[in-house]
Amino acid sequence: MAEAGTGAAIQFFRGVNEPVVADIRLTRSRDGRTGQATFVFEQPQALAPETLGAIAGMWMVDEEGSMVTREVNGKFINGKPSALEATYTWKTLEDFERFMRFAERYAASNGLGYSQNQDSDQTDAASTDEG
Repeated sequence: MAEAGTGAAIQFFRGVNEPVVADIRLTRSRDGRTGQATFVFEQPQALAPETLGAIAGMWMVDEEGSMVTREVNGKFINGKPSALEATYTWKTLEDFERFMRFAERYAASNGLGYSQNQDSDQTDAASTDEG
């Protein structure tokens, strides 16, 4: 778990926080019960050449515990790893509410902004260019 007071973190290897902040895009069904969060990490440390070991999932860790998704895919350019894309899917309103608590903590921990597209059921969280 993330240490008390440190907010929230994402890990591709248990116990190792990923320092690269994800671009997160949410989509929800009309009734709000089901949906997905897509995380895109450009040049994540988890893909660094010195990183040994297969990525078995993405863990979202905060003071409530952790959630995991096994849907993690690498993106390659000219045979070299360039990004990771992970998808977390929820199937109940309770799972969505738990995910949103994590997302709010992750955003606060990483200086992310939040915007909602008024024309669809899609929400974006994007990093800010502060500092």
